Order: sequence, then structure tokens, then C-alpha cells
Amino acid sequence: MIDFSLTPREQDLQDRTRAFIKNAVLPFEKDARQSPHGPSDALRRELNALAKQAGLLSPQCDPHWGGLGLTHRERAIVFEEAGYSLLGPIALHCMAPDEGNMHMLEAVASDAHKQRWLKPLAAGDIRSCFAMTEQPPGAGSDPSAMTTTAVADGDHFVINGEKWLITGANGAGVMIIMARTLVDGQDRGATIFMSDLPADGIVVDRTIDTIEESMTGGHCVVRFEDLRVHCDDVLGEVGRGFRYAQVRLAPARLTHCMRWLGAARRAHDIAVDYANRRKAFGKALIEHEGVGFQLADNLIDLHLSRLAVWHCAWVLDQGRDARIESSVAKVAVSEALFRVADRCVQVLGGLGVTGDTLVERIFREIRAFRIYDGPSEVHRWSLARGLAVKA
Repeated sequence: MIDFSLTPREQDLQDRTRAFIKNAVLPFEKDARQSPHGPSDALRRELNALAKQAGLLSPQCDPHWGGLGLTHRERAIVFEEAGYSLLGPIALHCMAPDEGNMHMLEAVASDAHKQRWLKPLAAGDIRSCFAMTEQPPGAGSDPSAMTTTAVADGDHFVINGEKWLITGANGAGVMIIMARTLVDGQDRGATIFMSDLPADGIVVDRTIDTIEESMTGGHCVVRFEDLRVHCDDVLGEVGRGFRYAQVRLAPARLTHCMRWLGAARRAHDIAVDYANRRKAFGKALIEHEGVGFQLADNLIDLHLSRLAVWHCAWVLDQGRDARIESSVAKVAVSEALFRVADRCVQVLGGLGVTGDTLVERIFREIRAFRIYDGPSEVHRWSLARGLAVKA
């Protein structure tokens, strides 16, 4: 049975993170170094320095690399508090894609690769990106449709192809590349390659305008033009890319839920405050059932989302395969939190569609959450396949 009460260590982590966000991060929310393509690297570095000073930088990483070595349950607590500000995960260096990439490198990379890339990444000296998604007819929700190729050539692989929606590619220091691998004319399956950035053969064509703006480096279109990667810079083994991607993706789905839970809670708090102050038809909005019931439904969705996150975190902490639980949590939490954000816009009325509060932006950010790391429909399809009776 899962015990949902906080241990003294967990309570301390929650208190310290909550205080750090309130006192150190919230004052930066109006900082001009934010753009439609995310906070600048200068702002990120300044926030990372504050988090390091507070002992909260890269909390998901092993202490050997300068992190806190948190369990998944402890991450759930810290990441939710970080998410209360849209700059919080950037400050703690636990935002996508870096957080998921650090997790994968810890689990899969060789010692040499960890020293070369994980160590500076965990310290916030560099950022990373994960290049897997392609435009049609390439790999999107179906990674087996991958068109980017890596052809063996002596002690190198030559990579050609195009990726898009590659988060953080603009200004990243290392790129993790997924490509279909051809050795002596035979398809060996997907392999993950590591490359420093910038690099000859990697072209960042453009940064795409998207519905959300919370990730440093934005979302980019990237081309590979005869990029040569030494065989020593294969992550793990040739042909095992999809397996390694699952090491990254299942926990990453959950950590998205953790962070956006904090953002949805922020939107709810803003809506509750407004509903208590704004008067209409002779009484505060909160006293009108049409408003009060929406905020009550928010409490229900936030509570059930937190339970779903904690249950999945518990499964991961038990060392069990959490692909099913992470898919369930991704769908349930992303849709519940969107309902929360949508109700907050409605409660605020005209104010809710302006930039005068964070609610409008949180609404946009959380809407995107229902797409990345697998849209709800793909997770439902995957779960349904597991229910099918085999003939």
C-alpha cells in the first residue's frame, strides 16, 4: 500500500523548493530575456546559478554528477513545486528535454560519455536536445517510420535526414540523434548517436513558432548533411535505439505531469483569488455556484492528478516496468490539467484571455502538453492493444 504522507526529507524538499520558487524565481517572471521561443541562455544560466546556490540544481541527477539523487516520488514533490512558476523547471534544470536526456545518459551512457556530456549537462554548463521526430512521412508518433539514416563508413557513420520540433536545438551543446542504421547495406534498426554542437553537417534551419514558449532554444527544424559521427560516439549499442528511447520516454512522460501539475495549481490559485475579490450581482464570484463548482472541480482534478503521478512514481521506484502506468498518467493528467486551466480562463472571464495574468499562458502551455511525448490518442491506442484478446 502506498503511503502518501510526506517523510521529513520530503517535507524539507517541498518547503525548500517552494521557498526558492517564491523568493528567487517569481521575481524573474517579467524578465525581458524571455521570448516566444523560450527564456534566453543568459537568463537560464542566472537562474541555474541561484538554484545551485540553494542546493536544488539538477535534483534528478545522481550526487556524483552534482544533483540530489531524488527518487521518482521525491521528484514528483520537487517538480510540482518547481512548475508553480513557468521558469521554475528552467531554474532547477529539470525541464524537458534536458531532464529526460540526463536520465537516459545516466542509465545508458559509458563512463567516458558521462564525463564528456552528462557532467557539463548536469552542471548547467550546456543544454541538450533529442532529435527523433520528423515531418511526414517520417517518424512522429510511429518511430518505425524514421527516414533519417546513418550509413556505416569505416569507423564512422554518415547521417543524413531532417528532424523537426527538436526542442532546444538552437544553442544546445550536445545533440542526441536517432537514425535508422545501415551497415553493409543491411538495416540494423534505430541507433542513438551523440554529437557536440555546433558541428559540421548539422544545420538548424529555423525555430518554429509554437503555442507554448517555456523551453530554452525553442523548437527547431534540423537538417543532417553528411554528418560524420565516430563509432565511439554511438550511445550504447548499434540497433538498440528504440529500447534506449523507452528508458527515457516512460519517466519523461511522468515528469511532464509533475511540472504541469504545479503550473495548473498556479492558475487555480490565481482564479480562486480573483473569484474571492471580484463581485458581480451583489456578491463575490466564488459565491455563485457556476463559478464555485468550477473551482471545486479543479480541486478534484488536481487531487486525482497528483494521486496518478504518485502511483506511477511508486511503480518506477519499485524498479518495475511503468510503460502502462506512464501512458495512463500521461493521458489522465494532461487532460485533467487542461480542464483546470480552461476553467480558470472561464472564471477570470475577460481577464482570462489577456496577458495580465499567467492563466492565459498556462492554458496555452498545458494545451501543448496533450500533444508532446505522445498524444492522448496514441497512448489510448497502445493501451487498447494490450486489452485485445489474442486469437
